[in-house]
Amino acid sequence: MPKGEKLLWSKIRNNQLGHRFRRQYGINSVVLDFYCPELRLAIEVDGITHEDTATVAKDREKEFLLKSISIKLLRFPNSAIFENLDSIASQIYHECLKIDGKLID
Repeated sequence: MPKGEKLLWSKIRNNQLGHRFRRQYGINSVVLDFYCPELRLAIEVDGITHEDTATVAKDREKEFLLKSISIKLLRFPNSAIFENLDSIASQIYHECLKIDGKLID
């Protein structure tokens, strides 16, 4: 697991956000970095390889597939995780609350 994913995993594993996330979870033809089946929430950590044209196209396909099966996708650049891990964990937590109906926009 890349370092950014390890850092984020340390904040979301073991129900720390009130929901169980799984890592490297496969759905259809894609593998998600993190996924909460209960909330249908996927999280992707994008490293430098996500900047090339071919990967950007694959990412768009992944987003389209997930949207078509009603899975919410959150994407975070690796750099954001290194710079502000607590803020990223807070954003994910608030998204969990929103999806779970415990937080109104």
